[in-house]
Amino acid sequence: MSHLQQAEQSPDTERIFDADTKAMGYLPNYTRLFAHSPAVYLAWQQLNGAVKAEMELRRYELATLAAARALKSSYCGLAHGKLLRDKFFDAPTVAAIASEHGSADLSAQEVAVVTFAEKVATDANSVCEDDIAVLRGHGLDDTEIFRVILAVGARCFFSTVLSAAGAEPDPQYHDSLDEDLRRALSFGG
Repeated sequence: MSHLQQAEQSPDTERIFDADTKAMGYLPNYTRLFAHSPAVYLAWQQLNGAVKAEMELRRYELATLAAARALKSSYCGLAHGKLLRDKFFDAPTVAAIASEHGSADLSAQEVAVVTFAEKVATDANSVCEDDIAVLRGHGLDDTEIFRVILAVGARCFFSTVLSAAGAEPDPQYHDSLDEDLRRALSFGG
């Protein structure tokens, strides 16, 4: 499951295990990992839920997948690639987004968002006024741009924690994604 031993059971861990099992239909490996700090996990869920609630789901998922790719997070890549496949695109399109988003069937605005999200995840200090101007030129206002930044920031936290702890992607992704898409969404970590 991860580099860390499984956390001891407690009423708090049982609550998060029950809630995630009910929501997902199985107990994700990341939930087992966050059992080491249930309060942080619940705070992250609240933060990420607030970020996600303020964005169009498709944009949120594209920015999240871009961040996962930049961070080389296979776990998050598989999870969010699956969601993009289930709700918005076919498998070949998601694979194209994961490998070279400029060649995928995305609008010019979506390509700009994905490019920006990758830059934020890779080197946030290099983001400059010109990067913001590109997004404005594609019709995003400053609040929408800030929400993309928030989505990437939240993903950076979660992906970094999972990768550093060695959390393995859930085996359910093996069964629910075809081999080509799994390979495209497996970024190495």
